[in-house]
Amino acid sequence: MDIAFIFAIQIIYAVAVLTLISLGLALVFGMMRIINLAHGEFITLGGYATIMATKAGFNIWVAMLVMAPLVVGVWSLLIERVIIRFLYGRLIYTMLATWGLSLAMTGGLTMIFGNTTEGVALDIGSIPIGVYQVNGYNLFLIFSAAVTSILVAWVLYGTVYGRIARAAMQNRDMTQAFGYPVKRISMVTFVVGGMLAGLAGGILAPTTGVSPFSGATWIADAFITVITGGTAPLLGTLASAGILGVVSTSTVLIFSSAAGGIALLIAALILLRLFPLGISSIWQRSGK
Repeated sequence: MDIAFIFAIQIIYAVAVLTLISLGLALVFGMMRIINLAHGEFITLGGYATIMATKAGFNIWVAMLVMAPLVVGVWSLLIERVIIRFLYGRLIYTMLATWGLSLAMTGGLTMIFGNTTEGVALDIGSIPIGVYQVNGYNLFLIFSAAVTSILVAWVLYGTVYGRIARAAMQNRDMTQAFGYPVKRISMVTFVVGGMLAGLAGGILAPTTGVSPFSGATWIADAFITVITGGTAPLLGTLASAGILGVVSTSTVLIFSSAAGGIALLIAALILLRLFPLGISSIWQRSGK
């Protein structure tokens, strides 16, 4: 019984990680039809913001949960104003621009921090379950992913801004005709997506460490999760993260971490073969 519970915790943890790193990308893609290929570097920037804020004397919780999202949010605002705002509705150009931004950010971070992995120490103890121990920070990460998902759901479906943003997603011209500032809504959405990436980087920094090249791993997993989930920024991402998290973690526990990565990719290919428009197309097609 104990081992089954530990196994379940590991699966939920994997789903939580995929959810955290994917939510920002999913929000920008689902609401704006923009694929930000620099999303992994945004997460990395959040990790470095946490490390530098901690070194500057900030409380580690403040560094993770406040400073990291703020720093990446400001950076996202700058990028939106300088680059993204000129590329709305031009998916290929946006992908090329953000790919170039990804390379530039990787180079810049390497020049500033070097090519070594840095981290921040945070130990909140373990929780005994029979003869096993569960890392307390893993439970905090799961809790953070759940709270973040609930807050995103509340903003999207329980606030006026969320309703207007979803209307702009479905018909930008009609929303503009009703007098709503679509460009400003897009700007805010992109910044919020960046802040979610920064939050993910801050929370993951104590567990994985951060290097200038961490973004490549994070964008790969986030991209697979978002594309498999489809255009529903929250429900599609959660469904995709759930399925891929179960498949990859089960494979890792039975075989190896390398096999887990391969299994995740195969599962994503199968899902895309079954649902070319993503998992969310199931309920979107049925009108739910």
